[in-house]
Amino acid sequence: MAEEERALLGSAGGDGGGGSPGSPRALPAVCDPRRLPHRLLVLALMCFLGFGGYFCYDNPAALQTQVQRDMMVNTAQFMALYAWYSWPNVVLCFFGGFLIDRVFGIRLGTIIFSVLVCVGQVIFALGALLNTFWVMDMGRFIFGIGGESLAVAQNTYAVSWFKGKELNLVFGLQLSMARIGSTVNMNIMDWMYSRVRDLLGYTGPSTLGLTLMIGGVTCLFSLTCALILAYLDKRAEKLLCKEQGKTGEVIKLTDVKDFSLSLWLIFVICVCYYAAIFPFIGLGKVFFIEKFKFSSEEASAINSIVYIISAPTSPVFGLLVDKLGKNIIWVLCAVITTLASHIMLAFTFWNPWIAMCLLGVAYSLLACALWPMVAFVVPEHQLGTAYGFMQSIQNLGLAIIAIAAGMILDTRGYLFLEVFFSACVCLSLIAVVMLYFVNHLTGGDLNWSAKKREKLQKVAATEMEEQERLRRQNEDDLAKLRPKADDFSLRNKYLSKLGAQMLVT
Repeated sequence: MAEEERALLGSAGGDGGGGSPGSPRALPAVCDPRRLPHRLLVLALMCFLGFGGYFCYDNPAALQTQVQRDMMVNTAQFMALYAWYSWPNVVLCFFGGFLIDRVFGIRLGTIIFSVLVCVGQVIFALGALLNTFWVMDMGRFIFGIGGESLAVAQNTYAVSWFKGKELNLVFGLQLSMARIGSTVNMNIMDWMYSRVRDLLGYTGPSTLGLTLMIGGVTCLFSLTCALILAYLDKRAEKLLCKEQGKTGEVIKLTDVKDFSLSLWLIFVICVCYYAAIFPFIGLGKVFFIEKFKFSSEEASAINSIVYIISAPTSPVFGLLVDKLGKNIIWVLCAVITTLASHIMLAFTFWNPWIAMCLLGVAYSLLACALWPMVAFVVPEHQLGTAYGFMQSIQNLGLAIIAIAAGMILDTRGYLFLEVFFSACVCLSLIAVVMLYFVNHLTGGDLNWSAKKREKLQKVAATEMEEQERLRRQNEDDLAKLRPKADDFSLRNKYLSKLGAQMLVT
């Protein structure tokens, strides 16, 4: 490390010739934290940091038939696997950033959360091996504790290593890698189960447990990335004398009482919309097998198309919304498209690829247009609370809806389930329309074009600079009006500090 520091901090003014044998040599580009090749290596590790978590999150969806058959559970019990993931994050969304900033630090925090993800997946697999479903639930609970907090740590690393215009691209690449993890899971776990079944010669809890244990190798891979990333970040901190990354989140629950109606409508849109996406994907594979008579491989492929489309389109839609603005209009288009997709799946036998592709486009568009709106309606010092609350109620909604969806499917069937999901999207649509009118009546900026928003931001910045200039000028004028202290008063002030008796004039 000392040699590396000398290489980075050594004199740049030395001659470019052979130099003395003891003179420091420049580090290779891949080892220099300031150079692009090294930062690309760090970016790759950041992206793979969440790969294992997203791969294993949808293990139940990829193996729905096998889980219900081998563990002899109904759909409501099966969907509880997703609910148990969400329950801890109803609370942890408020404290994930605090734990990283104040307790663990970004490096140790990332490693701890990665270990929790690995431990949760192992317990989940052991529950299947032991044919004990409540152990599987406990594994998903522990997995959930690490999963969402690991995403916070991943974003913190990104902010620490990349700034400005690079950051949007980095976030887009991280999201794309997450979707790739989900897609690979959807398309490989069924095949993996078949290979394990052929190896053991039978189906059952042991086959399911071993398959889930093999899938957990991806979590070990992500843990390895966390360890390497911690080393590289620690090394860069020493070499560049930079501070350890922090989330910057400030959580104050008392801020909730100051939330505007627009923000509460954004929360409603978020909960109702995602309630019709993630639980549907969790149950989608069997839906396509039973209604459209797809094979298991075809059902896995179409059930993953939402994630496949999201991987490349999320950065593109993010750039589009940034350039054009009009966030409410984009959210409205996404919600209407999603409603059309669910209606097509519920009431028609049209090729489901059409509806699922539309759903994938709408899902990507809504994420890019909805989440940034929070920053437009709350002050900067309340952003941590607002985003924490939004994620908290999203997880609460997903936990409740997951269990409700399982119960509806057990008692009513897929048609009623699709009607239920369509009703959730309709509630989201009503909230979007209300948000449009509330924003219009209150003069909000949620639906401004990007050019108008940029122009008004420049005007506001100019006004703030002018106010600051006037404040400083007033301070200077007041300073000139103050009487100057003479030698006698300065002497008395000095003696008073020493405790001496002051002279009376």
